Amino acid sequence: MAVNPQGVAAVLADLKGRDFLSCADFTAEQTVALLELSRQLKSGDRRIDLGNRVLGLIFSKASTRTRVSFQVAMARLGGQTVDLNPQVTQLGRGEPLQDTARVLSRFCDVIAVRTFAQQELLDYAHWASIPVLNALTDLEHPCQAMADFLTMQEDLGSLTGQTLAYVGDGNNVSHSLMLCGALLGVNVRIGCPQGFEPLPEVIDQARNLAVADARIEVMTDPVDAVRGAQALYTDVWASMGQEKEQSQREAAFRGFCLNEDLLAQADPNAIVLHCLPAHRGEEISSGVMEGAASRIFDQAENRLHVQQALLAAVLGGL
Repeated sequence: MAVNPQGVAAVLADLKGRDFLSCADFTAEQTVALLELSRQLKSGDRRIDLGNRVLGLIFSKASTRTRVSFQVAMARLGGQTVDLNPQVTQLGRGEPLQDTARVLSRFCDVIAVRTFAQQELLDYAHWASIPVLNALTDLEHPCQAMADFLTMQEDLGSLTGQTLAYVGDGNNVSHSLMLCGALLGVNVRIGCPQGFEPLPEVIDQARNLAVADARIEVMTDPVDAVRGAQALYTDVWASMGQEKEQSQREAAFRGFCLNEDLLAQADPNAIVLHCLPAHRGEEISSGVMEGAASRIFDQAENRLHVQQALLAAVLGGL
């Protein structure tokens, strides 16, 4: 699916004032258009100035790439960012979320929330009168997935019919990869040990959203998952909040390390992705991470460009 560059603004016009809580919130056409706008912003073909708009960051979880990329994205759009760390605001002293959301709506133009429960994000969206963006929850990481597919597109051209194989925990990243991939016509294979599969309801949702006959598959053999794939992806085995399960997960994920042997089973020109931070020698080998197939740091950079496009769209700057 392609969007004429001149038609990007028209396709994205309906996103003004909208929340982005899940990859499923936007249509396939809007998702493609956001990637095109991201490409234009990255290449310098498009420049957008939103004036002195303000982005509020509410981050209950630690962050490097998400925090910095949102801040830089807003700065490049001519706006500024206010860090609303719960530990230094009244949120940390028990102020009701509904009060915070309504007050911040009077001060800010958009809010990005990074937290644990998806319901908390939904509550912010309910009470706020400005756009709310998902900067990561335990259920989804939609901005990350958008950057991932922009990275694939840069290497592979058309995404339709390509195969992305994710090897690891069926976590928030895997959920967003399935949903976003389905909308882009990408076959997404999730390879994970039994008992660590993505949520069944998200798998069903992705299959229902799929365009261009994209296939969403879950399997327990990592070799089957990566065989012939054009992109290989992994993530940490224990996400934030699961540190106490580290040793148990290391045992369960034995054989799921994205190493040279596993890479050899993929398409000869396959690229390697990881959303970072990475534990070299656990979910990915140092050789693969630093090898010729790695696009991991291009992928990290693309968070900036995707979020710049997203902010411009929801703030009506097109």
